[in-house]
Amino acid sequence: MNISGSRLLGVLEKWLPWIVAALITGCAHYPENVRLDEYNPEEGYRFANLNYEDNAGDWLVVATFSGGGTRAAALAYGVLEQMASTEISSGGQKKRLLDELDVISSVSGGSLTAAYYAIHQDGIFRDFESAFLKRNAQEEISRRFLRPSNLVRMASPAYGRINLVAEYFDETLFNGATYGTLLRSGHRPFVLINASDMSLGARFEFTQDQFDLLCSDLSRFPVARAVAASSAVPVIFSPLTLKNYAGQCGYTEPAWVAGALHDRASSVRQYNKAAELRSYLNAPKRPFIHLLDGGMTDNLGLRGLLDRIISSESSPGMPHLLRARPFRKAILIVVSAETGPDFSQDLSERVPTLSQVVRAIKDVPINRYSFETSELLKNSMGAWAKRIGMGSHPSDGQGSPNGVDTYVIEVSFDALRDDAERQLFMSIPTSFNLPPETVDSLRRLAARLMIESPDYQRLLRDLGS
Repeated sequence: MNISGSRLLGVLEKWLPWIVAALITGCAHYPENVRLDEYNPEEGYRFANLNYEDNAGDWLVVATFSGGGTRAAALAYGVLEQMASTEISSGGQKKRLLDELDVISSVSGGSLTAAYYAIHQDGIFRDFESAFLKRNAQEEISRRFLRPSNLVRMASPAYGRINLVAEYFDETLFNGATYGTLLRSGHRPFVLINASDMSLGARFEFTQDQFDLLCSDLSRFPVARAVAASSAVPVIFSPLTLKNYAGQCGYTEPAWVAGALHDRASSVRQYNKAAELRSYLNAPKRPFIHLLDGGMTDNLGLRGLLDRIISSESSPGMPHLLRARPFRKAILIVVSAETGPDFSQDLSERVPTLSQVVRAIKDVPINRYSFETSELLKNSMGAWAKRIGMGSHPSDGQGSPNGVDTYVIEVSFDALRDDAERQLFMSIPTSFNLPPETVDSLRRLAARLMIESPDYQRLLRDLGS
C-alpha cells in the first residue's frame, strides 16, 4: 500500500466511529407518547383518583408555583418547608398544613419542585437541595449538549435539545417515574404541570383530561418530559413534541363544545375554549403538538385554576376537577418568583441591545398578564367558593354565612416593603444555577413572606394554631 493509501486508511480509522454514530443516531427520534387503547373518564391521572385517608375531606388547599428557574424552585421549596412546620388541628388530630395540600399548579422552575414533591413526598426535604437546588444543573445540561454523540442526535430533525433536558431531569431527579407512578401511589397533591401550545398560544396541562383529547395514555408518560416541556424556554431549548392519536380511542366531543361554537356571542371565552378543544380532536390537521415553556401563557400557574373557576357548569370547570366535593375552607397559596421591569436601558440614550429587546418582548407582556390573572382570580375565588363549596355544609356560625372561608396567601417579592431588599431578590437571574447562600436566602424569605401574609395569620387564628 502506498503512502497516500496508508494516510487514507488512517483517516478512515480515526473517523469511522463518528461515521457509524452518525448513521446510527442521525435518525434519532424523540420518545413518543403512548396511544390510549380505550377512553375511560374514570381512569387515569385525575384528582378524584388520588384520594387518601390522611387528607381531610372538608378542606381545599391549592398552591401555585411560578416560573423563574432555580429562583422559583427555591421559593416554592421554602413554602413547602413552612407548610410542613405549620401545625393544625383537623378532625381532632394534630397535622401539618402540608398534609392537607390537594393541588399544585406549576410552571417551569416551579414544576421541578412540584413534581419532585409529588414523587418523593417528604423525601424532598432530605434530597432536593443536593439533587437540584444547590447543583449547577445549567452547566451539566450544557456539557450534555456538547457531547459528540448528542450533537449527532440533535442533528436529527426529530430530536431537539429539550429531549436531552428531559433525559437529564429523569436521571438526576425523577428516576424513571411516570404519571402511572403518581397514580399508583394514590397520594395527593394532584399536580397540574403547565406548558404552552406553540400553535394555539394556549395553556396545555399534563392531566389525563388533556391527554384524552389526543387519545394518549398519560399514565405511561415520564414526569421528566412534562417538566421539561414546562421549562422549554424558546430559543434556548427546542419545543417538546407529542403525537396526536385523536379519534382512535372512542373519545367523543363534549356536548357543550358544539353549543359554544354555535353561539359565540353568549360567551367569547367559552367559544375560544371550545375552538381549542376541537383543534386537538382534528388529528389529520394537527398530527403533532409542539409545546414550549408554560410561562409564555401563564407564568404564575394560576390560569388553569382560573379557567376552571370562571367556566360555566357545562364545561370542564372546577366541579369536574373536584367532582363537586364540598368543603368548609378554600386556601390558595400563590408563590411568585417573578421579577420586576428592567429600567437599566432607560439610563442611556444608546439603542437598547438585542438581549434587552428580547427580554422586554418576553418578560414585560408575561408580567402584565400575570398581574391581571392574579387580580381576576382573587376577585373570583370568594364567589366561586361559596357557589361550589357550601355543598352539604350548613353555617357553623364562625366563618362566612354558608360556612365556607377563603384565604389567599401570596408569597411574592412585591410584598417586600423595603425597596433595597425587594430589588435584591428581583435581581436574582433566571437560571439553573444559583449560589447556595442565595438558595438559602430564598427559602428563608418564602417562610417569612408566608408568615407575614394577613390571610395566613387569619387562617392560623381560625384554626386556633
